[in-house]
Amino acid sequence: MRVPAIVFRGSGGPEVIAIGETDVRDPGFGEVSVEIAAAGVNRADVLQRKGMYPPPPGASDVPGLELAGTVVARGAGASFWSEGARVMAITAGGGLAKRITLHERELVAVPASIDLIDAGGIPEVFWTAWDALVLQAGLRAGETVVVHAASSGVGTAALQIARAIGARAIATARTRSKLESLVAMDLVTDTIAVTDGGFAKQVHALTAGRGADVVLDLVGASYFEEDVRAIATRGRIVLLSTAGGASGNAPFGMMLGKRATVIGTVLRARPLEEKIALAREIAAHVTPLFERGALRPVIDRVMPMHDCAAAHAHMEANANVGKIVLRW
Repeated sequence: MRVPAIVFRGSGGPEVIAIGETDVRDPGFGEVSVEIAAAGVNRADVLQRKGMYPPPPGASDVPGLELAGTVVARGAGASFWSEGARVMAITAGGGLAKRITLHERELVAVPASIDLIDAGGIPEVFWTAWDALVLQAGLRAGETVVVHAASSGVGTAALQIARAIGARAIATARTRSKLESLVAMDLVTDTIAVTDGGFAKQVHALTAGRGADVVLDLVGASYFEEDVRAIATRGRIVLLSTAGGASGNAPFGMMLGKRATVIGTVLRARPLEEKIALAREIAAHVTPLFERGALRPVIDRVMPMHDCAAAHAHMEANANVGKIVLRW
């Protein structure tokens, strides 16, 4: 069936964004169709619009890596969800359409205390942060994590996850006002304003000279050498973005001496089986944290879907603290 969707009319600036239509298939075996209420805007959408990050083979050309909505149709063998169930998910594409069809095990229930619009800003950032910090880096209670670009969606999710599991977070950002906002929202206590590219000395000062156990890097090459300087012995660096460069210098001697671990990770291109496994991990361990109030979506603003171009401009201006959510 044909449904409304955000489309890119070529590559370029926000002016190429329009509301068009896309085809959504009927659910097959083990699949369900979801009527989308809201979806978050992500940096990947901006890069895709510019022609720099095409969707993986077989994925929808419609942008949008996350969604929240209600189940409206079930395929043969699909029994996990009833029609009308409130669900959320990550996807390789198609989140900014009015409807999507996914395998039923990719979906996670929206916590009862959260409305569908705010839930549209949960999946991509909380799935990413949990996978990176807990599953990939093995962050544990009592450890310290440095979260770069801490006012971003993933950053605000990571700060909350660190606290929820008993770890200490240190937030960095280039703008002091953003760090002040994070403190005012009670997301973090320790902050570092990165005004000259340096932050390792301040990390060591905040950790009595030990360094951080984990660095969650949403910047990339321009921060990497400082990341290595900032970590403790056996420290782990998780790379999630190349916004600050895709290649650069690596202090190999220091990495060897610290027995450092460097982890690169991405969700979008993972196979279905891995996405299902992650969804079930989130349902078991992250959803309960929302239900008891330990986690909450941090929403910068909610905008109607037809204002998608303005949402992209707001993100590119680095003006947001938390998620920008688009609603139908």
